[in-house]
Amino acid sequence: MTTYLAPSFDEQWTPGRPAATVGRVVVEDVSKSYGVHRVLRDVSLTVEPGQVVVLLGPSGSGKSTLLRAINHLETVDRGAVTLDGQYIGYERRGERLYELREAEVLRRRTQFGLVFQNFNLFPHLTAIENVIEAPLALKRQTKAEAIASARALLARVGLAEHAEQYPRQLSGGQQQRVAIARALALSPKVLLFDEPTSALDPELVGEVLDVIRTLAREGTTLIIVTHEIGFAREVADRVVFLDAGEIVEEGPPAQVLRAPRQQRTKDFLAKVL
Repeated sequence: MTTYLAPSFDEQWTPGRPAATVGRVVVEDVSKSYGVHRVLRDVSLTVEPGQVVVLLGPSGSGKSTLLRAINHLETVDRGAVTLDGQYIGYERRGERLYELREAEVLRRRTQFGLVFQNFNLFPHLTAIENVIEAPLALKRQTKAEAIASARALLARVGLAEHAEQYPRQLSGGQQQRVAIARALALSPKVLLFDEPTSALDPELVGEVLDVIRTLAREGTTLIIVTHEIGFAREVADRVVFLDAGEIVEEGPPAQVLRAPRQQRTKDFLAKVL
């Protein structure tokens, strides 16, 4: 597998947001197919430390596949992804990339936190047990340290009083906030969100978006797949519109969402706004 130089973007930081020093993601000419169906077509994208990038596009456009390729939950047919200059899932030998052993892939993957649309909490574990599970399994912390950290994270997402409750005892919004706390438990450099509000009742969407807004203000590097156009307009540094596995248009929200240049972008926004 050969590699390519990804494009560089000169973005302006949001006033008042801390300047992050880690979390630079570079996607280099990534392609992915399932049989004869090509899901991603030579996608290149750079996300600078502390940026919030929102991926938009119709169903089947490749957004979620791209998100999962970034942390190597999906292998790619061509191209590569780096985080702060380090390949994810591969190592370079000469001009070729070779897939790493699974243990090393998992170690590098922990630099990303992924929040799924359907929460994916362990139903037999309480909220705090869900949050401490990964740090204990990876032997990152003692149990006492993991519990103290988990309580702080649950407080951070507004769930300090719900630490001992099971997922079935929590609303969808609360479960998703536990999932965010769990994603933060390994102190990742980058947080990935795959339509984090799509499984929620409308009245619960706001509480999850508020947590993501806070993470953005704190300077966390965020890559978000969402259909929440208003949220994208408010929070994103850059909006990337995909269709048929390709990046059709990208730029600041004011440009892409209010004055798109490409007809495919205009057609999509006309249907969702």
